[in-house]
Amino acid sequence: MLRVDRLSKAFGSTQAVDQVSFQAEPGRVLALIGENGSGKSTLMKLIAGETIADSGEISVRPEDVHLVHQELLLCPHLTAAENLFLGSSTGLLFSPRKLEHRAQELLDNLGFPEVSASQTTSDLPISQRQVIEIARAIVKNCPIILLDEPTSSLTEADKTKFYGLVRRLKDAGKTVIFISHFLEEVRAVSDDCVILRDGQMVASGLLSDFPDQEIVRHMVGREVTDLFPRSERTPGEVVLRVENLTGDANKPQEVSFELRAGEVLGLAGLNGAGKTELLRAVFGLRKVTSGSVSNQSNLQKQWRTGVGFVSEDRKLDGITLPLSIAENTTMPTRRGFLNSPKGVSDLGSAWIEKVGVACESPDQPVGSLSGGNQQKVAFARLLHADCKLLILDEPTRGVDVGSKAEIYRLIDEAAKSGAAVLLASSYLPELLGICDRIGVMNRGRLVNIFDAQSTSSEELVAECVR
Repeated sequence: MLRVDRLSKAFGSTQAVDQVSFQAEPGRVLALIGENGSGKSTLMKLIAGETIADSGEISVRPEDVHLVHQELLLCPHLTAAENLFLGSSTGLLFSPRKLEHRAQELLDNLGFPEVSASQTTSDLPISQRQVIEIARAIVKNCPIILLDEPTSSLTEADKTKFYGLVRRLKDAGKTVIFISHFLEEVRAVSDDCVILRDGQMVASGLLSDFPDQEIVRHMVGREVTDLFPRSERTPGEVVLRVENLTGDANKPQEVSFELRAGEVLGLAGLNGAGKTELLRAVFGLRKVTSGSVSNQSNLQKQWRTGVGFVSEDRKLDGITLPLSIAENTTMPTRRGFLNSPKGVSDLGSAWIEKVGVACESPDQPVGSLSGGNQQKVAFARLLHADCKLLILDEPTRGVDVGSKAEIYRLIDEAAKSGAAVLLASSYLPELLGICDRIGVMNRGRLVNIFDAQSTSSEELVAECVR
C-alpha cells in the first residue's frame, strides 16, 4: 500500500530525515518509534504531501492519505460537527442541523457519545478535541491513515475505545501508521515497527521481535535502566494550603489539601474529573467562587514569588511560538531593559543542555521545535525561575521515553532541593513512579489521597470510577 525509498529531508543544517526506507501493508499497523526530534513527524508530513522531500521516493497518492497531526489543527470558533466535515462537499441542500445529526451519529458509533457535535470546539476539553481530530480521519475514508500521537490528550477509558477503533480500521483493510511515546500503546495496536534515531532508521521488523528494553536502546543509543529516579525526600513546611475550594461551574468542589516542601503530590482522575481546573484555580488562571488558596495572587506575582505553571495545552498558554527558545525559557525573570540579547541567549544555551532540547540554536523560534522539545522548554522555564512550587499539568505530554526519564530526574532533583510539586497526569505509571502521594479527583471532588508507595493502579482506577 505504501513504499518509502531512501527518503531524505533537511531544514537548513538539520537533517530531519536521512535515507529512510520501509513499506507498510494494508490491514496492518506500522509503529514509528523514536525520540523527540528523531524525524517521525517530518516523515509523516512527507508521506502526507505536506512537506516536499529533498530526495527519495514515496509510492502513494497524497489524496489517499489522511494525517492526524501531533498538534491539534481544529478551527476553535466552529462546532465539532463543522470541524468534522470541514472541506467536505455539502451541496446546495446544506443544513447545519443535518450536519450536526450526522456528526453526532458518527461520534456515537465510534464510542464517544459524550462529545457534543453542536458545541463550539473551543469550549470542549482538550481530550474531546483530540477525539474530533481522530474522527475526522474516519470521515475522509482514506486507505492510509497516519496517526501522530493521537492519544496524547485522551483518558485511559478513551484510549481503550481508540484501540478498538484502530482494530476496526485494520479489519477494513486500512494501512495505519502510528506514532506514540507509550510503548504499551504501541503494543496494543501495532504489528510492525520502524525505529528512528537522529533522522535515520536504526531498526525495523515485527514488533513482537523487539523487547521494550531493546526498543529504548535503539531509540536513545544507550540503556535507560531507571525511568523513575527517586531520591530520599523529607517533607518540610507547608508551601500550599487549599481549603474548601470551589471553582466556577462548581468544578472543583470543596477541595482541601496541603502540599509540603520537598514533596510531589500527584492528581489522578478521569476526563472531566476536575484535575486541570484545580491546577488552574490554584495558579490563578481560573475563578475561585469560595474557599481559599494560601499563596494565590495575580499571575505576575505568582512567578515573582516562585510559583510556576506548565499547561497541558502548550500552544494555548504554555509557550510563545514566535519567540526564541532562550526568550521563552527566561521570560519570567526578564524585566526592564538590562537584559542583553547575548545574555539571554547564553542562559538559553545552558538550559538547552540541561533539559536536553534538540535544536540548532537557542535563538531559533520555539515553534520550529517538535512538540516534545517545546514541552521541555516550558518545563525549563520553571527551573530557570527557581520556582519553589511547581504546578505541572501533564508535564510529559508528547515526550519520548528517554526525555521522560530526564524530566522525571529534574522533578526529583527539584523536590530533593526543597521545591513542592503538584502534578496532574492521566498516565498512572508516571504518578506511581515519581509521586509521594496521589490524590484522586472524581466529579470535581478530591475523594481520597493515597501513599504512592503502598497503592496500585487498580486501586486508583477503582477510586476514579466509583
